Amino acid sequence: MTEDSVKIKAEGLNIAYGSNVLMQNLNFEIKKGDIFIIMGGSGCGKSSLLRLLTGLKSVDEGKIWIDGVRFDNAEPAQKKKIMQNCGILYQSGALFSSMTLAENVAMPLQQYTNYSDDLIKDLVAFKLALVGLKGYEDFYPAEISGGMKKRAGLARALALDPDILYFDEPSAGLDPVSSKLLDDLILEINKSLGTTIVIITHELSSIFAIGKDSIFLDAETKTISAYGNPKELLKNPPNKNVLHFLSGGKK
Repeated sequence: MTEDSVKIKAEGLNIAYGSNVLMQNLNFEIKKGDIFIIMGGSGCGKSSLLRLLTGLKSVDEGKIWIDGVRFDNAEPAQKKKIMQNCGILYQSGALFSSMTLAENVAMPLQQYTNYSDDLIKDLVAFKLALVGLKGYEDFYPAEISGGMKKRAGLARALALDPDILYFDEPSAGLDPVSSKLLDDLILEINKSLGTTIVIITHELSSIFAIGKDSIFLDAETKTISAYGNPKELLKNPPNKNVLHFLSGGKK
């Protein structure tokens, strides 16, 4: 993989809370325009790794590059600029309950741009339409379904046209139909916008449906024990833990 094709690079990352080491010596690269899955069982450190990649948790040991720029120890202004070029969809959608969907999506535009109110209104309508929520601008989170909340959260994550989208367990709490709709939407965004997408998940249906590349965080060895396309890893599992996980515990 050439440096020009690499969007995110991690080298020698450790994930620890005090003396409790979850993962150590994590090394991987995420290609531009990839749909990259970070998978593993509960408690292996997936969400903690996401916090490192998004700058929400400080790196104690190791290095992270984004677009060739050292991210983990960047100056505050540079780190803020990089973070503004990233969107995050949290498990719950993390919408503000006292704000309408339009107001939720408008918030980052109001905070980080000098756009006029009319332009922001048009952009908000476009982003909500992009995720299939045209006509729901004035609805509150409590008035829509769980799947719609996830899509509204995605519209907000897309507000600033980020190059990178991070998803934390996007299918959590969704029924199979809503989960499939969200997977299809992720594929469409990746295809139409070329956005690099990084997904933390243990949902096998989503992993196989949309994952182009992946790493497996192995709680037993406390490091990455598999790296590659999920379907290929199932065909040729490098170890029993990967086989057990990708087969849904059937093997």
